[in-house]
Amino acid sequence: MNDLPIRKNVRMPAVNYVGYQCYFVTLCSFRRQNVFSSSDYCNELLSLLDAECASRNFSVLAYCLMPDHLHFLAKGRDARSDLLRLLKGFKIKSSQKYAARERRTLWQKGFYEHILRSGESVESVAWYIWLNPVRKRLVSRAQEYTFSGSFDGMKMPATWGPPDWRPPWR
Repeated sequence: MNDLPIRKNVRMPAVNYVGYQCYFVTLCSFRRQNVFSSSDYCNELLSLLDAECASRNFSVLAYCLMPDHLHFLAKGRDARSDLLRLLKGFKIKSSQKYAARERRTLWQKGFYEHILRSGESVESVAWYIWLNPVRKRLVSRAQEYTFSGSFDGMKMPATWGPPDWRPPWR
């Protein structure tokens, strides 16, 4: 008998991940290991994310690469923008580069996503992403963290809500 747990598919139908929508995505490193510590590698990974999103018609409104995970807020730029294809391509390309260098697995299987509904604040989700290093006490102000920002011009506000702020969907 197979003693492995059966993974339940919690994804919605694929059609829900296509089009002009905003998505809050989290990718975790394999076994939540602190693999994102080298500045060169972090910059390379973020460049790959930017290039992959651009090639698949997505804007990255906010991102934050933490030592053991990546958060980003992406928005589809046309009717064919497909989040599942974007994530598959990004994970394959980044995993191959990492495996060639480290000979280890980079990402956990799957990912976490939240599709923003109408009325949900894009700015609030961006704040949540950018405040992650503050909540983890890596920096005292979000603007001090090197591996966060936006590829599409969204600016971090000068003032913030409380550092324990939680997104409305939790």
